[in-house]
Amino acid sequence: MLKIAYAPIFHHPLPEGHRFPMVKYSLIPEQLLYEGTCTEENFFAPEKLSESQILRTHTEDYWNKLKTNSLSRKEERKTGFPLTPKLVEREITICQGTIDNANYALEYGISMNIAGGTHHAYANSGEGFCLLNDIAIASHWLLDNKLAKQILVVDLDVHQGNGTAKIMENEKRVFTFSMHGEKNYPMHKEASDLDIELPDGTEDDAYLKVLENNLPRLIDEVQPDFIFFQSGVDVLATDKLGRLALSMEGCKQRDKFVLETCKNNNIPLAVNMGGGYSHKLADIVNAHANTYRLAQEVFF
Repeated sequence: MLKIAYAPIFHHPLPEGHRFPMVKYSLIPEQLLYEGTCTEENFFAPEKLSESQILRTHTEDYWNKLKTNSLSRKEERKTGFPLTPKLVEREITICQGTIDNANYALEYGISMNIAGGTHHAYANSGEGFCLLNDIAIASHWLLDNKLAKQILVVDLDVHQGNGTAKIMENEKRVFTFSMHGEKNYPMHKEASDLDIELPDGTEDDAYLKVLENNLPRLIDEVQPDFIFFQSGVDVLATDKLGRLALSMEGCKQRDKFVLETCKNNNIPLAVNMGGGYSHKLADIVNAHANTYRLAQEVFF
């Protein structure tokens, strides 16, 4: 059964001007239920992440600032939105959802998080709409509990997974692969284990060829027994922050290739949504919904 992490707090209301990135988190499950791709049974509401699990990945000083709502104005600006206790609660719920996803993926082959993919969060700071790094936290949980020996992070968001790369730079049991826009945010990029930087305007054929030439090779070389997939849809030509030029069908084919590759290699897969900022909300929701449709098709 496809298990999907979702709780109402994932769609936390923000002040005017900050709402757009958050609206999709309530619309995606509504669309999946409406069209019959999923039923209520597919969804589960995560609990809150424990403080000990947060401190396994993030520094005590940074976590204290988050939980006491005491980021400096400069630190808050880097995150992209005003810090509130509800926003921190949302983040720790999302991170627990990714841990739960990892566990469900071990059981069912795949599991998904309506939110998540907070790959810009560093151990000691947040940025780019990310406060805590859910993939890093869940990777540590898998390794510490001896549920995985070698993890591959496949980050196909249009923005480099800089926080994940930095957190995992000395952790050889986690291989970070980021395929992103060369000239896009963040301007200062960290060194993933493999970075592939794509020129502005990259279209379907070129994009898919690069992915198809690299993912199977990485699986052969890295030999992962677990994969996290950051499936951001900000690679679309319609995305106002993206700079790449994939069509809706191209984005769908990207996801299909990743899912089928994991399924064919019998590697458990946890999927996080990542970014999506197209001008039309319907394009964002449809592109993300395609990932869930494919999960049902490929795995179930």
